[in-house]
Amino acid sequence: MMSPRASRDRADDSLLTLIGELPELVRNLVIAEVDAAKVWLQKTAKDAGVGAGWMALALFFLFWSIPVFDAFLIAGLSSWWPVWLSALVVLGATLVLVALFALLSLLRFRKLTRRENPAQSIATDVNIVKDVADEF
Repeated sequence: MMSPRASRDRADDSLLTLIGELPELVRNLVIAEVDAAKVWLQKTAKDAGVGAGWMALALFFLFWSIPVFDAFLIAGLSSWWPVWLSALVVLGATLVLVALFALLSLLRFRKLTRRENPAQSIATDVNIVKDVADEF
């Protein structure tokens, strides 16, 4: 038996021989495509996992850098204002930013819920076809 990737001269083969080998060639092609898809999926999943790990680490350090930056702002503002007023101004600015980003995310989620998902459009198409079929 020849390997699926080996090529041979088929110039002398008859048409019936070529047609007879067609199911095996299709089977080998499908198996090769499925194997290639499995390899691609494994590599992609590994890369996605490693990338997600690095992103989680970056977010961890970002999470802890925000309080340091706030302390820096409070220390800088305390050279002109009392420390309590500096802390209150930084807290107020942070809360304004939180409210702004929460509002932006709420608007984005509302846009998401307005979109028709593919299952709904398929159901609509099926209902249209049923209505047309009922007319006849």
